[in-house]
Formats: sequence, C-alpha cells, structure tokens
Amino acid sequence: MIVDCGVYTEGERQDLPKDPETVADAIGVDGQTFGWVGLHEPTPAEMRRVQQLFGLHELAVEDALKAHQRPKVERYGDSVVVVLRTLWYVDEEDAVETGQVSVFVGKRYVVTVRHGEGAPLTTARQELEERASVLGHGPAAVLWAICDSVVDGYESVANSVEMDVDEVEASVFSPDRTSDAERIYSLKREVLEMRRAITPLREPMEAFANGKVPGISREAAPYFRDVADHVIRVSDQTEGLDALLSSALGAHLARVSVQQNDDMRKISAWVAIAAVPTTIAAVYGMNFDNMPELRWYYGYFACVAVMALACTTLYAAFRRAGWL
Repeated sequence: MIVDCGVYTEGERQDLPKDPETVADAIGVDGQTFGWVGLHEPTPAEMRRVQQLFGLHELAVEDALKAHQRPKVERYGDSVVVVLRTLWYVDEEDAVETGQVSVFVGKRYVVTVRHGEGAPLTTARQELEERASVLGHGPAAVLWAICDSVVDGYESVANSVEMDVDEVEASVFSPDRTSDAERIYSLKREVLEMRRAITPLREPMEAFANGKVPGISREAAPYFRDVADHVIRVSDQTEGLDALLSSALGAHLARVSVQQNDDMRKISAWVAIAAVPTTIAAVYGMNFDNMPELRWYYGYFACVAVMALACTTLYAAFRRAGWL
C-alpha cells in the first residue's frame, strides 16, 4: 500500500494531497521541488502506477517487488537504486528477522518500497522533516536518512545478539552441565543473516561518503561518512560475534568430551572396585570338595574382610588419582 507521499521545497513540506499523482505533478512545475513516495509491500498494480508516473526502470521495479534481493547500489540512467536489508530481533526465539527497502533516487524524486515489519520509515521521515537544512539537500538527504535509520537498526540488533552471546558464554563455562550446542548453532545462523545484510553495504556507503556515486550530490557526502563509519563498526562487531560463537562452540564440544572422559574414568573405577569381591565370591562359589579353607570356621569372615580391605584400598587410590 501507499504509506505516505510528500512534496518538499527548500526543506519544507508542502500541504498537498498525499498521492503519487500530486507528487508527480508538483515536481514537474517547480525545479526546486522534489517528492517522496513511500510504499509498503505494494501490489504489482500499485507499483506499475508509480513506475509510470516517475519513469522507473522495469528491472529495478521487478527487484523491488521481490523481497529477497542482495544489498546493492545500481544506476539506471539518471536514477540510482539502492537496496537495503532491514533487520529486527525477536529475543524470545533468538531470531534475526529480515526485510527489504528499495530506494529509487532521481533528480527530483525518491520512491521507497519496503517489505517486512522492520525499519519503518515514518520516524525517519518525521525527523528529517524537522531538519529543513538537511532536507534542503534534496533526494540525497532522504537517501541518507533511510540509510541512517536502517544502519541504526543493525546496531540495535547486533547489541541484542551480543547479549545472547554473552549468556551462551556464561553457560558454556558454568560449573553446571549444559547443552548449548543447539543455541550456539542457532545464533551463528542469525549472525550469518546479519553479515549478509551488513557486509555488502561497506563499499557503497564509502562510495557515498566520498561523493563517487553519480546522482548523489557531493554536498551530502559528509552525512554519509557517519553512516559509513557505523556500517564498518557494526560489521566488525558482527565478525567478532561470529568468532566468539565459533570459540564458544569449540569450548563447549571440548568440555563435553572432557565430561565424557570423566564419566568413563568413574565407571572404570567402580568396575575395578566391584571386580575384587566378584572374583573372590566367584572362586569360593565353585562346587569343589578340595578347596583351601573351605571348611574353616572363620573363612566367611576372612573373605568379607579381604573384600572390604581391597575395595577400600582401591577407592582411596582412585580418589587420589582424581578418578572418583
């Protein structure tokens, strides 16, 4: 659906009807005016309508309708198309959910197409409209505000995942026996999803920050430097989380192996202790007439004493060796 439409002149929003036709008509009259049309999961018919009004490239429109594109920056004639992956975190499920924002940037228009629940652009629009000096840079300012909002979402997700990674580390090295492999693997998959969204943006954001993208004014470059720094920071944070999870998984598996070895040593020690009385009882349980001390009055008590002494000696030896 069409979420919002705005027409801006010298950083101020014009009081006009909120529909794409109004935006297209307004930017065709005044050379200092640009428009911003925001759509959320539009139908093909709605997208075709906007495409015809602003002359959007059909390949870019096709990508915008599909919500599983790789983050990228492409140029079609005089327009630039930026595809961003949005992220939000569901803490109850340790899950990173993803969406997509496609931004069509022309000389005098911006069209945003958003998929998923993450990174709503209403707040970014409102904050930008309160900063007329920034909004005066035109469509580049809108692109910056969107990138800044999406990257801020990355940092929020990374911080949430980092808290869960800290919990996993504490669990792995706790004295209690825990089973963390499944959660660690789940978190690694979510971190991989983050990397797919964040890593491809490093180069485009640096290009924006250096003013190397045609169609994006050099005056807006300083604003993109801050976004580029945040992308690098959150990208490094994500790489660090992945490394921590790999280390935690290795430590967990090593600890499980050590615990299994401890269990086997305890089992072996108890088997050895039980073997002594079993052997003695087996010998004197044989049905032969001629056996030493078979009819001795104290034979039974002697056998029990020997069994107890042997078991106690073995138990003490295994305790000293750390097997029990």
